[in-house]
Amino acid sequence: MRQIVQTPAAPAAIGPYSQAIRIGNLVFTSGQIPLEPVSGQLITGTIEEQTRQVLQNVKAVLEAAGSSLQSVVKTTVFIRSMDDFARVNAVYAEFFPADPPARSCVEVARLPKDVGVEIEVMAFVN
Repeated sequence: MRQIVQTPAAPAAIGPYSQAIRIGNLVFTSGQIPLEPVSGQLITGTIEEQTRQVLQNVKAVLEAAGSSLQSVVKTTVFIRSMDDFARVNAVYAEFFPADPPARSCVEVARLPKDVGVEIEVMAFVN
């Protein structure tokens, strides 16, 4: 059964999409950007600050779906510049300190609201 996942602990969708979809014991999140969930304000600081907010948003969506960061099996990281790769990795490692999920990381020409990073994940629910 397909279930829409929505939580006020993560930014509301800024388009015609859901924060995540849960199908059975799988969760697929939409890409999260560095928006502060309550105010909706864009975090425009360093790439580290942006990445931290993105992953906090991902965590909130996963928890709303009954999952967690420890249950993530695949991530896709979109970054505006590969020059930020090491800095994004350092923050990413804080959220996935052991047995990290499979991952793709790609540089893109542009992201929504001109942010520096966007991350989507696939996870399971115990």
